[in-house]
Amino acid sequence: MKKILILILIVITASLIGGIYGAIHDQLTYTISPEYYTKFKFIQFELVDKGQEANPASPRVWVAAVGFLATWWMGVPIGLILGLVGLAHTNWQTMFSVTMKAFLVTMAVAFITGIIGLVYGCLVLANEPVESFSNWFIPDNIIDFKGFITVGSMHNFSYAGGVIGLIVGIIYSLGQKRMKKAGMVAA
Repeated sequence: MKKILILILIVITASLIGGIYGAIHDQLTYTISPEYYTKFKFIQFELVDKGQEANPASPRVWVAAVGFLATWWMGVPIGLILGLVGLAHTNWQTMFSVTMKAFLVTMAVAFITGIIGLVYGCLVLANEPVESFSNWFIPDNIIDFKGFITVGSMHNFSYAGGVIGLIVGIIYSLGQKRMKKAGMVAA
């Protein structure tokens, strides 16, 4: 019963941490391309009507809200999957400790993957012609095309990094289980 309660706690915690991660992540990307938000994300999240450009008095608050809303939900499947894997641990304390570490591993991989996306976007994608992005939503009135594409690349890579990070987190959790069974860790 305690492990089921810990599983629920892990999912809730993962959702909150995921949302906070997104809010912080988007502060960085807003610095690179405010237009990504004022001409795309604020409209996508219905903070302004389509066809309008947002010009809020406190754009960083809106950016944080968009970041939270865009990522909190990723905490649900990631927390649930890592929590279910965590059920393999011998007790609820170890389950919680190892699973939260696995979640941090997942976030670290997502962050590193996002940075790779940022670099790739800046050095490669941003130098491609506009026509190369016909499958991307790019408003007609973009002034800083390179910044917009760089941020879009980082966002896309970050989501992929969440999936890759989940796999790495699962491997970490199961590895901790194997190491404890072999008497190699005090987790």
